[in-house]
Amino acid sequence: METEISVKDLFVEVSATEVQIALMQNHKLIELSRESSQGHSYSVGDVFLGRVKKLLPALNAAFVDIGDSKEAFIHYLDLGLYFNSYDEFVKKSNPNTDLSGLYSDIKVGPALAKEGHIEDVLKVGQMLVCQIVKEPISTKGSRLTAEISLAGRNIVLLPFAQKVSISQKISSKEEKKRLETLVKSILPKNYGAIIRTAAEGKNAAVLVGELRSLIEKWESSWKKIAKSKGVSLLFTEYSKTTTILRDLLNEDFSNIYVNDEKIYEETRKYISLISPEQEKIVKLYDGKEPIFDHFEVTRQIKSSFGKVVPMKQGSYLVIESTEALNVIDVNSGIRAKTTDQEENTYEVNRYAAEEIARQLRLRDMGGIVIVDFIDMETQEHRNGLYKYMEELMASDRAKHNVLPLTKFGLMQITRQRIRPATQIETAEVCPVCNGTGKVASSVVIDEQVERQLSYLVQDKGITNLELRLSPMLGAYLTRGFNSYVRKWKKKYKCKIKVTEVTDFTVLQNEFYNEKGEKL
Repeated sequence: METEISVKDLFVEVSATEVQIALMQNHKLIELSRESSQGHSYSVGDVFLGRVKKLLPALNAAFVDIGDSKEAFIHYLDLGLYFNSYDEFVKKSNPNTDLSGLYSDIKVGPALAKEGHIEDVLKVGQMLVCQIVKEPISTKGSRLTAEISLAGRNIVLLPFAQKVSISQKISSKEEKKRLETLVKSILPKNYGAIIRTAAEGKNAAVLVGELRSLIEKWESSWKKIAKSKGVSLLFTEYSKTTTILRDLLNEDFSNIYVNDEKIYEETRKYISLISPEQEKIVKLYDGKEPIFDHFEVTRQIKSSFGKVVPMKQGSYLVIESTEALNVIDVNSGIRAKTTDQEENTYEVNRYAAEEIARQLRLRDMGGIVIVDFIDMETQEHRNGLYKYMEELMASDRAKHNVLPLTKFGLMQITRQRIRPATQIETAEVCPVCNGTGKVASSVVIDEQVERQLSYLVQDKGITNLELRLSPMLGAYLTRGFNSYVRKWKKKYKCKIKVTEVTDFTVLQNEFYNEKGEKL
């Protein structure tokens, strides 16, 4: 059996207020990201100079002011092994200092004690360099770390660290040795690094170029640390577009469409750095139709983000989210493909598992997820579904854990929650009731239409009219020999052409003049 070739397309829609990024795999939406283009939002990877606001000895943690309305939180264990080195650099740096000399002269170590107390390390009002690892969610502020890392496509740079680590997924000992020797030879003093899987087989020039750009990014923040002793943003991660490309770009990508020239150039330049041979897949979209509409992304968004998510042959999911957990119910609907009920149930559950894995990634749902699958009798099917779910979740970048089904048919999944789940309102306000849930009584609808007609004929002097309405209202106003429309023609001495419009809501009606202009 041939393995299906995976094809990925990335679509970037830039508007006045936000940038939306949609990732499609085999023409199916699997990831949707939004980034505000107005002001600064507090995102994972952003690095700040923050101020300690309050110590919480009972939790061994502290609240930190990073400029957000909600105070950020840092635990003692998130200060990192070499926090004292960062602290010394912040305290000693000033505009008159040789910052490069100061940085290289600072001694890295000894490491912070694992069983230490926050009040022994931090004081209220103290400034510290910190990085967001979890965005503000609901009433909670950002979660911080003081162990800074700058992630590139092939290398993660670690300031004030002493070792070079290599991805376990690189199996060749020769390649590991080559990469370690290369990176160690170009790393300045007081820097460490993690060599990512993507670095395997890359030539020295690519790795050297990337490492130098990461070092430059970190060192460009030193002047801000020295100059400003107030809360400030030191630097952000790359834009969401380049972050997605950094983590996901591989030979499966076939097209990247961007509708904005500036973002197009930024994306093209970034790809030329990390994967020069793929630069040609970046394309500027300049069609008249919105990019998401043209590639049918909007249609998939509308069908994927509702409370009820349809699947194959009548089956569907119902997704409910609360503060504590997410609940997904699997329903077979009207589906009955085979006479074997157990096989039928297992097949529906497999379809559901595929859609659930996609939905978790698409909505970026985190925390605890409880899935109520349709009950299955055999242990073989239960184990098969559990293993299939693990396979489907393997490509998810967020840390997760899948547990086998309980005797009640429930599956528990935990998924790392680092940003709020994406919520998109797919329902629209009813144009007839304006969201109140109540419409005018059908008994008096003829009076409403007649009042409008009277105004147009007697006050405006228009005697040749077209009345456009829904088929149901049309049937009501034109039924019988002595219909409402016939009476109005006689009473107001006017011409009325009745046109039924299938798209109109039940009681919707509009008058037009003989030129087709709405009145």
